[in-house]
Amino acid sequence: MGAVLVLFGVLGVIAALLIVTLLRRGSGRTENADGLLIEQDRRLQAHSDRTSYNSYAAHNAPPTMGDSQRYRR
Repeated sequence: MGAVLVLFGVLGVIAALLIVTLLRRGSGRTENADGLLIEQDRRLQAHSDRTSYNSYAAHNAPPTMGDSQRYRR
């Protein structure tokens, strides 16, 4: 019984530390736009991948129809 209480106590302390860490971070804006540019690039890449690897390109077309290299920058 004591071991279970210690286990839950340790888990509670870890959860409390994680909550305090997240609350102390703050959710302010970034100093530069690097993160936004990276996110935009990844979003455009994901869109390109979705259009290149759709069901038609994978199953009903010659191998060159779904080539994703023609959409990449």
